[in-house]
Amino acid sequence: MIHETIVTTAACDGRPHIAPMGARYEGERIILAPFRPSTTLDNVIATRAAVLNFTTDVRIFAGCVTHCATDWPTVRASRVASVRLAESLAHAELELDELREDEQRPVLVMKCVHRENHAPFAGFNRAQSAVVEGAILVSRLFMLPADKVDREMAYLQIAIDKTAGENERTAWDWLVAAIARYRASLEGAASQAAASVHH
Repeated sequence: MIHETIVTTAACDGRPHIAPMGARYEGERIILAPFRPSTTLDNVIATRAAVLNFTTDVRIFAGCVTHCATDWPTVRASRVASVRLAESLAHAELELDELREDEQRPVLVMKCVHRENHAPFAGFNRAQSAVVEGAILVSRLFMLPADKVDREMAYLQIAIDKTAGENERTAWDWLVAAIARYRASLEGAASQAAASVHH
């Protein structure tokens, strides 16, 4: 089972990095598998630390994958050389236990050394879940057929229309705009290529 979380890391100079990422559990250990190139990967190798953040603020998922908003407030972690989201409901502080090298997608095997709860988890509403699913689609636009993206976004839109609050609508708008930008960039590249052929 993969849990959708926000992973925070810090560079050696303390500069924070925030990335939505699926985390798997292997017994007591937590598995992260970022695609290269990855700031998260670089930071974990440098500091041997990361933090899993649990949040219902889906703007963070959408903001990071669309680059519309990436500068969310962080505070220093309690036990590891990293940072956590200031507004997380809970967080788990991780240390690198094992690195399984791979050219495309290395595996970081992490052990949890500290956990804290900050606020109660009331549960996801359907719109929050839809934004998380939409954010995953946006992060994979380069590998998914356009018609599949359109079908899934149309289905997710139903939950947005029925249950979204202001945060979810903001996040959803970022995702829709990111898809439009991606397709416009593809069309621009295609028309440039066609123009160069005619010359």
